[in-house]
Amino acid sequence: MSRSLAAVVARLSVVGAVLMSAGGVASAQTTLTLSAWVPPSHILTTTQREWCEMLEQKVPGKIKCNALPRAVSAPPATFDAVRNGLADISFTVHGYTPGRFVTTQMAEMPFMGDSAEAASVAFQRMYARTPAIAEEHKGVKVLAVFTHGPGLVLNTKRPISKVADLDGLKFRVGGGMVNEISKSLGMNVTLKPAPESYELLSTGVMDGTLFPAESVESFKLEKTIKHATIFPGGLYNTSFVFMMNQARYDSLPADVKKAIDEMSGEFAARMFGKGWDKVDRRGMAFMQANGVQFTRADPAFVKAITERTAGLTDKWVKDAEAKGLKNARKVLTDLRAEVAKLQ
Repeated sequence: MSRSLAAVVARLSVVGAVLMSAGGVASAQTTLTLSAWVPPSHILTTTQREWCEMLEQKVPGKIKCNALPRAVSAPPATFDAVRNGLADISFTVHGYTPGRFVTTQMAEMPFMGDSAEAASVAFQRMYARTPAIAEEHKGVKVLAVFTHGPGLVLNTKRPISKVADLDGLKFRVGGGMVNEISKSLGMNVTLKPAPESYELLSTGVMDGTLFPAESVESFKLEKTIKHATIFPGGLYNTSFVFMMNQARYDSLPADVKKAIDEMSGEFAARMFGKGWDKVDRRGMAFMQANGVQFTRADPAFVKAITERTAGLTDKWVKDAEAKGLKNARKVLTDLRAEVAKLQ
């Protein structure tokens, strides 16, 4: 082989190596699938997508987000769907699988707080320092826990200004502590996921639902809901987990894991909470614009609810301690104090 030909071959080898290297970089990009069981415009869906897009920017060329066109499972099966790898990232309501999550119900107690951001950050802080809560989430990589905004009583029939006004009405609830609160008030309730609300209310199968303010617009209930009762601190909150498939997380390069960890915990909890506060404010204005009649629970109504739900704390303390949560009553007190400090 001539020297000139050898030189050409050498140059081609270098170019080939560079191209192979470039191809290797391209092939190293990981696509993360995002599953959501609420509409594309819902704050849960948009915040999840925003979080993943921020991750894309944090580790350029290494992560690509793919929001799936439909949920990979029904809402109650989402935790297992992520655990089993049907989707890489999603969120779910703890209460959609009754009996599975007990410790998380601490964030769902009556009159917890008026801000989803404050409640979410406080809840995440308790999660971070309470191993028993993490134990209930084994099998997935928890990115954050959070709550929605203060829960209202919405219905199609009449104003609700005292406990007796709840009699004779049928309500959809999402499960978890809200189910126990409703039962303690003598309400006739059925456990159903949020996306089923429109059909249940529009067909008259249910007379009302317990939701935060944003849900009237998100689930297109403005033609059915006529009355909303507001409670100081909310009648309840609903707790969520934002999660990732553990095997997918474990397979990522160290710098991508580091970025995910930096965007988890309080960072993600605050994102979801702040977003929910924003859409709750919009939701209140939306209901007002659509003629929903508001009733603010007076001190007598709040006192009656407090008395009727007092036993729920004792039961939760017993159940949570049976699940390994030590000093559960103090943990709940600390959570309330943290929410109050953040509001």
